[in-house]
Amino acid sequence: MKVLHTSDWHLGRAFHRVSMLGAQAEFIGHLVTTVREHDVDAVVVSGDVYDRAVPPLAAVELFDDALHRLADLGVPTVMISGNHDSARRLGVGAGLIGRAGIHLCTDPSAAGMPVILADEHGDVAFYGLPYLEPALVKDEFGVEKPGHEAVLAAAMDRVRADLATRAPGTRSVVLAHAFVTGGEASDSERDITVGGVASVPAAVFDGVDYVALGHLHGCQTLTERVRYSGSPLAYSFSETAHRKSMWLVDLDADGSVAAERVDCPVPRPLARIRGRLEELLADPALAPHEAAWVEATLTDPVRPADPMARLTERFPHTLSLVFDPERAADEPEVSYARRLADRSDQQIAEDFVAHVRGAGPDADEQAVLRDAFDAVRADQAVREVAR
Repeated sequence: MKVLHTSDWHLGRAFHRVSMLGAQAEFIGHLVTTVREHDVDAVVVSGDVYDRAVPPLAAVELFDDALHRLADLGVPTVMISGNHDSARRLGVGAGLIGRAGIHLCTDPSAAGMPVILADEHGDVAFYGLPYLEPALVKDEFGVEKPGHEAVLAAAMDRVRADLATRAPGTRSVVLAHAFVTGGEASDSERDITVGGVASVPAAVFDGVDYVALGHLHGCQTLTERVRYSGSPLAYSFSETAHRKSMWLVDLDADGSVAAERVDCPVPRPLARIRGRLEELLADPALAPHEAAWVEATLTDPVRPADPMARLTERFPHTLSLVFDPERAADEPEVSYARRLADRSDQQIAEDFVAHVRGAGPDADEQAVLRDAFDAVRADQAVREVAR
């Protein structure tokens, strides 16, 4: 059985205020073309279909279009909800939509109830484990201390128990949305840490043939049977080095796995450049980045005038500007805590204004800051008395 593994579409998400809906629509078209050209038997989408629980209308319309196009192919699709999705909203109408071959797995209590698909070699059981927020599902799974490993282990116990009742030779695929140990994160994923722990060991998923993971945005192979597809598009400059793709997984008759990457369309390359402003504007080696979305880190000791305007003259798609001034070799590194030591709130605020603007507050602005701090202190005093 050929399975196309994708995840983390984040429909409705922007890239540094640049709408990605056009690029997301292009990806959906690419997905449909891939399914058709590679004779895919099943598509799995491992969570974060949307970027937020209440997505914008344009994102919902794009998702609706994707569902219709996938259903028209006649190729079954299994989807789970991720930590960015609203499981209840994404799962509305799941029963009816399932009749069209689109299976929305958003209910944690159904973790041990697979979607059964078949090929010439027999049945393949697809188990959809939606994102399991430990505090919300601990009672469902009967765990005493909520944590990601505990609830996923309990869910996988249900998977293995159900699989044991199936006919011998039944192959299995698990969809999960989690941070699995060994995976490499980026700046794009929302933190899911609980009790100081975010990751779970890959061994939690032992006993199944393939685990289609979502959540981390880089395409990764943790083991031959446990993989992240990554997001089809970059959503932060930390993904500059990512090669965006999907996994085309061939699940053989005996459950063995062979996988190859299918590249996704790139709407515009990303580039991170660093140096003094004049150097960046003049360096011929940076010419390939002139058409890219750019994050520029300026190292000038003194912040130059109009840096963004000057950068965009050469790099018109500059979206992010970072300042990291060079220090003299003999200038000691001073920690943030040391810099703030023995300084009042008023002084810290005035320093911040000077850092951002290049000039400190005048007398009137100092008075406004002083009044604001006084009001905060007065409010805190009232709250202490009220306790």
